[in-house]
Amino acid sequence: MNWIIAQSNALPTLETWPFVCLLAGIITVVLSIAWLRIHAFLALMMAAMLVGILALFGTENGSDVNAWITAVEQPMTEFGTTAGKIAWVIALASLIGVCMMESGAADKIVRVLIRRLGEAHAAWALLICGFILGIPVFFDTVFFLLIPLARGLSLRTGHHYALYVMAICSGAVITHTLVPPTPGPLFMAEKLGIQLATGMWAGILLGAAVAVVALWVAKKVDRHTFIPLRNGQHQTENEKNEYQLPSFTASLTPVALPVFLIGTASMIDAFHLTAGMGLWANLFLFLGNKYIAMLLATLIAMIILIQQRPMTRSQFAAIVGTPLETAGLIIMITAAGGAFGAMIKLAGIGDAIGGLSSRFGVSHILLAYFIAALMKTAQGSGTVSMITTTGMMASVIGDGTILPYHPIYIYLAIGSGSGMISWMNDSGFWVVCKLSGMTEKETLKTWTLSLAVISITGLALTLLASVIMPMRG
Repeated sequence: MNWIIAQSNALPTLETWPFVCLLAGIITVVLSIAWLRIHAFLALMMAAMLVGILALFGTENGSDVNAWITAVEQPMTEFGTTAGKIAWVIALASLIGVCMMESGAADKIVRVLIRRLGEAHAAWALLICGFILGIPVFFDTVFFLLIPLARGLSLRTGHHYALYVMAICSGAVITHTLVPPTPGPLFMAEKLGIQLATGMWAGILLGAAVAVVALWVAKKVDRHTFIPLRNGQHQTENEKNEYQLPSFTASLTPVALPVFLIGTASMIDAFHLTAGMGLWANLFLFLGNKYIAMLLATLIAMIILIQQRPMTRSQFAAIVGTPLETAGLIIMITAAGGAFGAMIKLAGIGDAIGGLSSRFGVSHILLAYFIAALMKTAQGSGTVSMITTTGMMASVIGDGTILPYHPIYIYLAIGSGSGMISWMNDSGFWVVCKLSGMTEKETLKTWTLSLAVISITGLALTLLASVIMPMRG
């Protein structure tokens, strides 16, 4: 009898049951992706349904079949809600990226920066190129575009290959994890109730500061690490002459325009300038809507492509069709993460974690960072880490009124944590390793170190900024 009583006391209580649901969901995601190699979309949706069903056992509806059916159907509803908010922007961002690649706009940005900064500052040029192109273009494509330049520069100088690789990685990864409309940051802004312009500018400002530190560390590492160019790694000559590429201003417009329009609309709204500016204010508010701003940027990117590469309608359709297929997968994963986060919230994990953190005085910024870092290390995907952690933290902070600072700092903490550890379970690790010709050990010393520096620096600056500029309205 004493043994039975002891066992019953060890069972989860109603207070701890949300943690059981959360743990079951996380284990399902991690094991499905990292061990069973199941696609992230399926893993997240299965975890969402599991959490929904398990949550019922903490209520009086645990034996109600109809409640079970509702628990399975609810993630599908949440999936559709999330997809409706992010699908258009992600799809257009992917179109902008491919149009910039195909028209030579991306190539133009790289060439101009390399020429303006000079070979002596080539690492800075590669860092800035990665930073700019990482906003509309997926990381692996940016790396594929820039790595031949790193090889060519290293051949001319005879060294600095490690520095050039780390510069490319740092620039592209920073905007990938911090600046919308990249899928992870876009989802974070939507889920945490942060204006897209705020997410953009905060990500760019923090990212710029982090990039300086990352390049400084890269230079230190380069002095003590020599990575040779191995057989088969030859300089890749650009196929087009300079006059065949679009102008630098036109090339930069698809990236800069949505940032400008969305930012302007946000300022007009924040400072209540509608009455003073009249019709102009309404015009900017309309054009600064994220859906309109991204559409305009996409149309401009398409026009530049058509001007640079005259083609038939079928050829144009083929070019823009491929990125939409890729975007479809990203949208599915991101929306599935939204469903998972919603079910975690319904399970009561927000109140449970919030109560626990208040009891022990745990900083919400540190909590967000370490959850994101743990998820990234366990299953490898930074995007999955961002969307799952955001779901948890959205449940914890609610509308953000419990925080002594703006929710943007939770956003920045999650973004920073989602890149903490990258090793053999991360697809990005293998992209860098294989395309650069480095060994696994060399990749750990460059790529993995770069991400760790970016992550820790991002956390430190986020904590500092939250104290100096809490931005509480």
